[in-house]
Amino acid sequence: MPHEIRFASFNVFNLALPGARFYDGQEPYSISQYDDKISWLAQQIDRLDADVIGFQEIFSQDALRDVLARTRHFRDAHHAGSDPQPRDGPLTPSVALVSRLPFAGVPVLHRDLPRQLAIALPDTPTPMTQFTRPILQVPLALPDGGTLQAFVTHMKSKRPDWNPDETEDDPYHLGIASLRSLIRRGTDALGLRYLLTDLLLAQRVPLVVMGDFNDDAGAVSTQLVMGTGRRGKSALYERLFDSLRIQTGRDPSRDVGYTHLHDGAYLTLDHVLVSEEFHPASRYAIGEVLEVLYLNDHLGLRLAAASDHGQVLVRIRLFGQDAQTA
Repeated sequence: MPHEIRFASFNVFNLALPGARFYDGQEPYSISQYDDKISWLAQQIDRLDADVIGFQEIFSQDALRDVLARTRHFRDAHHAGSDPQPRDGPLTPSVALVSRLPFAGVPVLHRDLPRQLAIALPDTPTPMTQFTRPILQVPLALPDGGTLQAFVTHMKSKRPDWNPDETEDDPYHLGIASLRSLIRRGTDALGLRYLLTDLLLAQRVPLVVMGDFNDDAGAVSTQLVMGTGRRGKSALYERLFDSLRIQTGRDPSRDVGYTHLHDGAYLTLDHVLVSEEFHPASRYAIGEVLEVLYLNDHLGLRLAAASDHGQVLVRIRLFGQDAQTA
């Protein structure tokens, strides 16, 4: 029998416990502000009604548990994630995954870049050897008995990456800080690409990558994760695909998806990428992307408790055993 499963990506915008300081210069949440925030998040999660949700900007997994306790449909969901670890400088938020599908193995949090990557940054003595934010990998049990590997990512933003001795009014410093930020985001993408490639070289397994990529689907960093431009291989081999572009129910005249507003621009920074097992042209397809939806009405309202990102929801239909063996 065919099954439908739903995946979503949700940047919650600084989820932290009341009284906990998470950024310099930003006041901690009061009890009432925290209550408003977790109530809004719980309502939005129930609206999504996804089977698997990848979360970003989590400063406290306990706070996320408070959110789940207020939902109608996710109180007993499986939860993977860890609190951010202090490093030099500001605290960096973490990611999480919540699933109504059972886990098929032990979740893994990737902090270090794979293959011993060490990428030099301009005017910085120490190379980059860790992801900007850890990447979470969770094996999930599918309803038809198969297994899927889900990844949650949150890549470096486009904000300049300042060194302590740099000043914002110096054009050279601004240029170097912006370049440093670009290199960090590219390194995050390369590290994730290596994780995916190494996994697929070991076994053919369906993949779903959910996250805030801090860039659009056509950006070099996003394309790097997707594995475009390969030579000498099948056009689908080891690649990931933007769910929006391969959905069977897509109507180009109504393609108005966006997940962020900045200086009047409508941006799509949040994506759900899938492997060829969900591409209609693949002979290995076990399902198809039916529809991609965006929950973004709250962005224009600028509610104090709401996220500053819209959510991406992807509906996938699994073909079932009969279709796979036909």
